[in-house]
Amino acid sequence: MSADDILKSLHPLEVKVLLHYGSNDIFDANRIQEDVGLNLGQCNQAVSWLAAKALIVEHERHHRTLYEITELGESLAADGTPEERILAHVSRNGPAELPRIAEALQLESRDVGSSFGALSREGVLEMNGAKQVSVASGTPSERMRRIRVLLDRARGGKGIAAERLTQSEREAISGISKKRGSAGAAFRVVERDEVTYRLTEAGLGVQERLQAAGITGEEIGALTPQMLKDGSWRGVSFRAYNIHVPPTRMVPGHRNPYCEYLDRVKDKLVSLGFEEFDGPIVETEFWNSDALFMPQFHSARDIHDVYYVKQPTHARGIEEPYLGQVAETHENGWRTGSSGWGYRFDRDFTRRLILRSQGTVMSARTLPRARIPGKYFGTLRCFRYDQVDATHLSDFYQTEGIVLGESVNLRTLLGFLQMFAEELAGATEVKYVPGYFPFTEPSVEVHIKHPVLGWFELGGSGIFRPEVTEPLGIKVPVLAWGLGIDRMALMNLGIDDLRELFSTNIESVRLRRGN
Repeated sequence: MSADDILKSLHPLEVKVLLHYGSNDIFDANRIQEDVGLNLGQCNQAVSWLAAKALIVEHERHHRTLYEITELGESLAADGTPEERILAHVSRNGPAELPRIAEALQLESRDVGSSFGALSREGVLEMNGAKQVSVASGTPSERMRRIRVLLDRARGGKGIAAERLTQSEREAISGISKKRGSAGAAFRVVERDEVTYRLTEAGLGVQERLQAAGITGEEIGALTPQMLKDGSWRGVSFRAYNIHVPPTRMVPGHRNPYCEYLDRVKDKLVSLGFEEFDGPIVETEFWNSDALFMPQFHSARDIHDVYYVKQPTHARGIEEPYLGQVAETHENGWRTGSSGWGYRFDRDFTRRLILRSQGTVMSARTLPRARIPGKYFGTLRCFRYDQVDATHLSDFYQTEGIVLGESVNLRTLLGFLQMFAEELAGATEVKYVPGYFPFTEPSVEVHIKHPVLGWFELGGSGIFRPEVTEPLGIKVPVLAWGLGIDRMALMNLGIDDLRELFSTNIESVRLRRGN
C-alpha cells in the first residue's frame, strides 16, 4: 500500500493517535485514554488498526495475573464467610445440627456442609455423638485468617497482583477464585498482557504528511440530512471518499451448518431405534441432581455451578412416590442395598428452581415411563457458570442418551461411545479413561484429539447406579451418557472455536460453507 493509500485509509481515531505522539513517546491504551480523550474501546481499535498498518510497533509486553474481588467477595468481606459465620454461631449458641445452622444463618445447605467439612479437617469444628456440630479448637484456622486478610485487602474493587502474594496466600486464594464461573467465587482470576507501543519510521512519515495536509482527525465522515437542512456542512471538513471500495457481494441463503449437523446426529440415532425426549429448561434441584444420587451437601455438586431462578424460587411440589423414595435412598439407601449418604434429606432445598445444568436430568425424568428394553436420546440446552473460550460456553448443548435392557453392559456402552467419537464427531484419535460421577458406576470419559486444540473431553458416561434407577421404578441395567454435541461439531465441521458455532457474523458462516 502506497503512502497516499495509507493516508486515505486512516480512520479519525488513528489520525488523532498519530498526531499526538512523537518519536520518543511510549504509550498504551490507558495512556491514550488520558492524552487523547478516547474511551477504552476506541483506544483498542486505534491501536489494533495502526499495528496492522505497521505504523506503530510493540515496545514492551508484560503478562500479569490479577485476582479481582467479585460481588460475592465484597459480600463475604462485609458479612463474613460461611466458615466464619458458622464458627461464630456454634461458639455463641452451642452445638447444632447442620440444617438448623443453615436455617439460622440463612445459608444454602450445601455451603454449610462444605464449610463444616473444611473446618472439621482443620480441627476447628467436630461432629458430636448426637450428630451436632460442636467446637473443637474454637479458633480460626490459618487458612481462614489468610482468606480474611485477602478479602479485606481487596475490598472496594482493588485487584491483587499474583506476584505480590506469598506462597501461603496463593494457596489460600486458589481455593476461593475461579477463571471460569467466577460469579460463584470470591475472586475472579484475570490474566492479561500489558503492552506498550511506539511509532515506527513509517508512522512518523505518515504523521508528517498528515500535518502537511492539515488533517486533524476531526473531519466529518458522513453528510447528514440535518447538515443539508441547516447549512452546517459549509463550515466543516470532510474525509476523502474512497471510490475503490468493492461493492457488496451477493450470495444465496443457506441453512446454518450447525443446525444441519444437529439434524444429522438426530437422524443417525433415530435410524438406530432411539426415541427422542425433551423437557423444560427450568428444572428443580430434585430432577437436576437429587434424583441422580448427587448428595445435597457434597462437593461433587461444585462441578454443576447453576443459575438459580429469581422468581418463583421453588416448585410447588415433587411427584410421589419418587420424592419419598429418592429421599430415603439418600438417607439410608431405601431398598437398593446401599447405605445411602447418611444425612437428613432437605425436602425444601430439593424444590429449588434452577436452569438445567446437565442433560442427564431428562434421563432421570424419562426412567419412570421408559419401556424395557428401550433406547432414548435428546439434544438439550444446558446452562452453567463458565468463562467463555474456545472449548467452553456458559450455555451449551448436550446429546444425552440412555439404553435399558437385561443384557446391556459396559461393552455395549463403549460401542455407542465409539460411534459418537468416530462416526458423528469424525475423530481419528479416541481414548477412554475412567471417570467419576455420583450417579454411574463404572464411569467412563471419552476424549478426542482435535488437530489444533489437541485432546479434550467429549463427555461422560457410565451405567446408572441402583440408587438412581430403582427409586424411579427401573430394575435393569441402564447405560447413560452426556456428550458435548457442540464439541462434536467443533471436530466435524473443522473449526477450532466453539463461539464460531453461534457467531452473528454471517461471513464466518458462509466461509464454513465455502461460499
